[in-house]
Amino acid sequence: MEYISTQGSAGAVDFEGALFSGYAPDGGLFMPRHIPSLDVDTLRRWSCLSYRELVKELCSLFITAELVPRSTLNDLIDRAFSRFRHKDVVHLSKLKDGLNVLELWHGVTYAFKDLSLSCTGQFLQYFLEKKQKRVTILVGTSGDTGSSAIESVRGQKNMDIFVLLPKGFCTQIQELQMTTVIEDNVHVFAAHGNSDEIDEPIKELFADVDFARKHNLMSLNSVNWSRIMVQIAHHFYAYFQCAPSLDATPLPVVEIVVPTGGGGNITAGCIAQKMGLPIRLVAVVNSNDIIHRTVQHGDFSLSESVKATLASAMDIQEPYNVERILWLLSGSDSSLMKALMERFSVSKSLKLPEDLHRKLSETLRSCSASDEDIVRAMRRCWEENRYLLCPHSAVAVHYHYSQPDRACLRQKFSCFSFHFSTPRCCLAPASAAKFQDALLRAGLVPQLPPEITALTVMETRSTPLERGQDWAQALRERIEAVAQRQ
Repeated sequence: MEYISTQGSAGAVDFEGALFSGYAPDGGLFMPRHIPSLDVDTLRRWSCLSYRELVKELCSLFITAELVPRSTLNDLIDRAFSRFRHKDVVHLSKLKDGLNVLELWHGVTYAFKDLSLSCTGQFLQYFLEKKQKRVTILVGTSGDTGSSAIESVRGQKNMDIFVLLPKGFCTQIQELQMTTVIEDNVHVFAAHGNSDEIDEPIKELFADVDFARKHNLMSLNSVNWSRIMVQIAHHFYAYFQCAPSLDATPLPVVEIVVPTGGGGNITAGCIAQKMGLPIRLVAVVNSNDIIHRTVQHGDFSLSESVKATLASAMDIQEPYNVERILWLLSGSDSSLMKALMERFSVSKSLKLPEDLHRKLSETLRSCSASDEDIVRAMRRCWEENRYLLCPHSAVAVHYHYSQPDRACLRQKFSCFSFHFSTPRCCLAPASAAKFQDALLRAGLVPQLPPEITALTVMETRSTPLERGQDWAQALRERIEAVAQRQ
């Protein structure tokens, strides 16, 4: 299995090469040269597997046994999920009126990113120990990535992690999950800017090839292929949990609704679809709606500014994983991707070619939700099910509630042969416990687990980055200083 850049100028690498990279050297993102195709018999066989076993099967398709023996791969994944609170790792809640919520947040930080990052941390440790190597991990976070990345590598002697969080744009709990980790290899920076602004110094450091090589810089944002790979399992598991029966031919379709910020999870869904999984994908966003505009109108252009919303981890204007989706849909046309991304880099505005936009709109549906929509969905879900949603999950559930009532449609059109039986699964990326302000705004009472309550009395440590300061230079200096202590 080889990995190539979406922009075509970088050399091919194996899984290890993709794992230890951020962006590809040519500025693109690594993708498998070939996407494996699964037949119906394989899908039927996999339908009985647990989430944990699905991750193992999927990862074995993208990581060769020569690189990581299958028994070792299984052990690494078991170790990755050993700290999850739910015995099934993820859990499907079946609620009223066909509302299925797949809880992806039973890891240490109560967010879906624990799933992919716990595995990625184990993969990293395996190769680092094998090769006696050290890396510097650089992460920008809009809320949950930072804490999940920290938990995946904290205390490790052959990794240092530098995390930039957008001060004031995360919830207090999200920030505390990062700043309360007091470890020699963990370095947190609180930047006075939004999530798109903190990406800029990170890109600058990765673009400095000599500096990146000297310090073995790598990223654990969803630019890292390993995270996308593990997240493919969310879609397979959602499908198998919600499909009525796999005895029919063709296999039934399941609609999967994906809260979308940087686009990693929806990219994983597109890959699952490409592999042969019969799913219909819906990308749901908040008021930062660039993905919605791209799907609806082919308009991949920035708004004037990032809007602060209740679904703060999705407050992103530049969803970099869209490049991977467009590359897939273009038939792996790297020259087209390079031209489009160069144009976007200069103008921050891009109109998709007509054919590419048509393929995108055939692959994805989309929907945007305002803060008012989010609050209404949270409130309704509680009133009908006594079930608390986080605001990001509520973006997905808003889509479900906005669809025509199926029972009414069946009754109204009972004399016709319409079918309203396509099951739907809403992915839930985080626990409601992390978003007290949103719950209070919806008139709901937060339910805080003791691990989260304890954060408020713990020691914190972070370095401020003020506006007007050269953030890239501040990062360089800290990375150099830490390297000299080794």
